[in-house]
Amino acid sequence: MNAGWTATRAWLLMLPLLIVMLSVIGWPFFDTVRLSFTDARLVGTGGDFVGFANYERLFSSRAFRRAFLVTTQFAVVSVLVEVVLGVLVALLLYQNFRGRNVLRALLILPWALPTVVNALLWRLIYNPEYGALNALLVQIGLLDAYRSWLGDPNSALVALIVADAWKNFPLVALISLAALHAVPHDIKAAAIVDGAGALARFRFVILPYLAGPLMVALVLRTIEAFKVFDIIWIMTRGGPANSTRTLSILVYQEAFSFQRAGSGASLALIVTLAITVLAVVYVALIRKSAGAQF
Repeated sequence: MNAGWTATRAWLLMLPLLIVMLSVIGWPFFDTVRLSFTDARLVGTGGDFVGFANYERLFSSRAFRRAFLVTTQFAVVSVLVEVVLGVLVALLLYQNFRGRNVLRALLILPWALPTVVNALLWRLIYNPEYGALNALLVQIGLLDAYRSWLGDPNSALVALIVADAWKNFPLVALISLAALHAVPHDIKAAAIVDGAGALARFRFVILPYLAGPLMVALVLRTIEAFKVFDIIWIMTRGGPANSTRTLSILVYQEAFSFQRAGSGASLALIVTLAITVLAVVYVALIRKSAGAQF
């Protein structure tokens, strides 16, 4: 009786939260599912049931395949750079040296910077006429003349990855730094006494304690990178020649530029499904690493 009443009271306490979630998340989601099976327009007539026609058109579309490839490239490379750079910076700031606390405080500034400001800042750096990057590379002799980094399809995506990694690697660094402080000192001392080198200590002593926190950082950053929109829209709007058009940009264009609400809804659901699959895989990996560690 007491257990039953406790469970009922718990559900009653969660009822307001459930109502809010169903109103804010549940209803828009189910309405998006409904729209994805129609030919609804953003403005005007439409809304007739078309079945899986929107999905068939998208999967057979070259624009969708290109956007999916660009999104995957952006997510994989940017997250990889952020993880490697974040761990290296965390290892550096873990050392005891003068000014370490100041550098730790400055580390959070790129991450705390609003994405819009970060995007505009990097647009100025990449500017083909007076950008700081061109000026630096010309002065040290690596370039003969200024070039348009965001206007060249061969360099635009790389430039965006650099801008995104610069903003988000501090998150990985802070998580890694917190994990480093959790490594027992006696284990590190024992490894040094046993004659383990720096690489061996990192691989067999530090890395096991970093694995779990890094998995959490990977989940957060991969999901954010896979649905990236703001920094790309501000810096390139998906150009040049659609070389930086990700799935989120394509969703916006389908729904608002081309006013195909039904097609945009189906594409948005595909992106949501892909992110959900990534999250499930990462959660399984986190549980596996946590079980192996403990």
